[in-house]
Amino acid sequence: MRLAMPASCYLATCWCGTSGGRTTLRQVSYLTWGVLQERVMTRSYGATATWAGERFTDSQFLVLMNRVLAFIVAGLYCLFCKQPRHGAPMYQYSFASLSNVLSSWCQYEALKFVSFPTQVLAKASKVIPVMLMGKLVSRRSYEHWEYLTAGLISIGVSMFLLSSGPEPRSSQATTLSGVILLGGYIAFDSFTSNWQDALFAYKMSSVQMMLGVNFFSCLFTVGSLLEQGALLEGTRFMGRHSEFAAHALLLSVCSACGQLFIFYTIGQFGAAVFTIIMTLRQAFAILLSCLLYGHTITVVGGLGVAVVFAALLLRVYARGRLKQRGKKAVPIESPVQV
Repeated sequence: MRLAMPASCYLATCWCGTSGGRTTLRQVSYLTWGVLQERVMTRSYGATATWAGERFTDSQFLVLMNRVLAFIVAGLYCLFCKQPRHGAPMYQYSFASLSNVLSSWCQYEALKFVSFPTQVLAKASKVIPVMLMGKLVSRRSYEHWEYLTAGLISIGVSMFLLSSGPEPRSSQATTLSGVILLGGYIAFDSFTSNWQDALFAYKMSSVQMMLGVNFFSCLFTVGSLLEQGALLEGTRFMGRHSEFAAHALLLSVCSACGQLFIFYTIGQFGAAVFTIIMTLRQAFAILLSCLLYGHTITVVGGLGVAVVFAALLLRVYARGRLKQRGKKAVPIESPVQV
């Protein structure tokens, strides 16, 4: 049975785990992963005074490295730590795995074709698609206030991130290919988290889920790279540029640590709550940067933060009213007259 979590605890799920060290590791992993992702896909390696260097262009190779390390970590954990008896059919992991691989590929590729504002709007608006996908995949129903607050959170985060991002002149143009890739990223990512949410009905642990999903992810990605002949080229690029090898390894470590948090949160609280947490994380990462480095927060950005907190308070109020209504609906037995 999934425990209900009030909206005021969404952020606490990010910052409060079973231990302070583990929680800090999660946050450092996500922040490092985001920075490295952009570095690997948009900058050159091996540049000198006479040579501009070369860029790494095969995002599937990065996906493979991420999945292999995550599979190894989950496998070792399951080997040395006692896990619940596994009851889910293995083939069911393949659906989440395939959509996860396609989502990661679309996300990496989209960075080449979309501007910063487009990236922000796409990532900040994932909450509603995830809720809609939940209705299709697991027949989950949501209250009207949940849609309303999810929309307000998306709007508030978008306002804050757009006002705190780079100037339009320094941002590349958005192409039709980029928009299609972002649409694919949102659709596949929404399906992935909801399918994983449905699989937890088999009472498995989050690490078992991580192991099964990454097993099929490795198979799919290796097959695709071999079919394209890109596996060897990616390995050669890594051999030519030790800096890229270090970045790719650190990216994979961060991805594996992040997956532990992802599967735990989905298993405990559901796909929609997880997406809200990840959406708010983007805004708070930039807010922390503004506080640490003295960057100014614009009026629009401040208004966006106010909208987000208003939405969170509304969720707390609505959930509290819902619980009170449920308590009042419990019938009170009348005393038995003899």
